[in-house]
Amino acid sequence: MPAGSEQLTQARREEIVDACARLYETMPFGKITLGAIGAQTSFTRTSIYNYFCTKEEIFLALLEREYAAWTKDVLSLAAHPVAREAFPAAFAALLEERGCMLKLLSMNLYDLEAGSRTENLVAFKRVYGASMQAVERCLAAHFALSGERVQRFLYAFYPFLFGVYPYTAVTEKQRRAMEIAGVAYRSCTVSELTRAFIEDLIAGFGA
Repeated sequence: MPAGSEQLTQARREEIVDACARLYETMPFGKITLGAIGAQTSFTRTSIYNYFCTKEEIFLALLEREYAAWTKDVLSLAAHPVAREAFPAAFAALLEERGCMLKLLSMNLYDLEAGSRTENLVAFKRVYGASMQAVERCLAAHFALSGERVQRFLYAFYPFLFGVYPYTAVTEKQRRAMEIAGVAYRSCTVSELTRAFIEDLIAGFGA
């Protein structure tokens, strides 16, 4: 780690992650290199190695940041509960701004974890775990649930997150291929897809 204040180190890390996020908006994971990320920062590519050893570690930090932002929103909903019937839409809306998180989950999670040092993976898993705790708090604020029912919700909802992006971000090429193949496709947003899923999950919850 380079010499300097903790604030400077964090600022440099954030600049690298910001650069990675910008590139990921228009480029696929496989085409993004450390050189391309470095070109988007105010320092040299070699300086990146003072903060991250691989591009996977940078992307994992980006995913960690996305989870942290989503967790903050979930905790806000837990602190300000809505009516029972409004919960699916309110909870689903929290994912609408997390397109980057959903994209990384659906396409690159295994690569990111495999290409990161253990300490980076542990830091991510802590934030991931905090998100689960936030969802538990949100459920507790809206429903009277047993521990088992909360776990059933979590183990249905978190795997569901892996499939949201491909169903809501279909390219024109993919649409055309499905049309030729005779596969029906109905366009839907992240909120719409998630709301329907949450409604089914909570259908059996007691009042």
